[in-house]
Amino acid sequence: MKHVIFGGDGFVGRHLAERLLNEGEQVLIADIAKSDLAIYARAQYVRCDVTDPASVAKVDIGPDDMVYNMAAKMLSPLQKRKDRWQFFWPVNYYGAENIMKATAAAGATKLVQFTTDMIYGHTVQSPQAEDHPTAPLGEYGKSKLATEELAYEWRNRGLNITIFRPRLIIGPGRLGILEKLFKLIDANLPVPMIGSGKNPYQFISVFDCAEAARLAWKGGVPNAEYNLGSDNPPSVRALLGGLIRHAGSKSFLLPTPAFAVKATLAAFDRINLPIMDPEQYLIADEMCVRETGRLKRDLGWKAEYNDAAMLIAAYDEYRAKKAGRGYAQPHAVPAE
Repeated sequence: MKHVIFGGDGFVGRHLAERLLNEGEQVLIADIAKSDLAIYARAQYVRCDVTDPASVAKVDIGPDDMVYNMAAKMLSPLQKRKDRWQFFWPVNYYGAENIMKATAAAGATKLVQFTTDMIYGHTVQSPQAEDHPTAPLGEYGKSKLATEELAYEWRNRGLNITIFRPRLIIGPGRLGILEKLFKLIDANLPVPMIGSGKNPYQFISVFDCAEAARLAWKGGVPNAEYNLGSDNPPSVRALLGGLIRHAGSKSFLLPTPAFAVKATLAAFDRINLPIMDPEQYLIADEMCVRETGRLKRDLGWKAEYNDAAMLIAAYDEYRAKKAGRGYAQPHAVPAE
């Protein structure tokens, strides 16, 4: 058997590929891009556009193979309101549909599918387990929820599909929305918070995501949904305050009235001048903590990295890149 990773050149996929290769597994990366990665000395590569059914059908999937779908369009880069459907849905939903069809057509039965915690929308209860109500607030979350509904249909047709719902994934090689924060801190400017900053903010390490996918394979690919998030996330105030101190910055935290900020951001969004995606700012002051007990019980997974250390590692990487030293090596401290 081999491991076929759609989107394997991407952020999570490349770390999953490396873990599998280090275990002596055969890996085939199917992606529209091919970066200059060391894993290609050991992994096979095939160019694949997941939005094209014919391209996906040409990928060599065997009946005993393990398939992973890591191909996705994320909330970064920021999209104008009018462009969001076309940006998210072709890859996130129709690409997933093409992969599920190709997997079934090949006689394979095991698939790991990444979606997002953004399918939940506003907080109804906290911490949120996997049975939390789903009501996504934008096209990204909607495309991912539709993908889960599609997966449920394919489970009834004989596929085993494990679904992961990660929080904001951080790690070496991705900054995303964090880059705006880091620029404020480097410029010694105030760092505004939506609300008081007393609510927790939860990340998930790319390494912990890759390990979850590996454990799903090892665990027989259960037909289940799993949240992915760190343990004991600190408050926004504590998280950002610690980063400012680490950076030696003169920035200070600026609480704001959440309702007024959200209304202002929504107004800019309506005229196609977005400052932040609604799926991010609408829940920025809520108790968005994803509970991961099911994943720990079923697959023996645990979060190895804590939020404060992950954020500092991302900042140090940003500074290293600015200084022309390339990407800093990750040094996040294991979770306590």
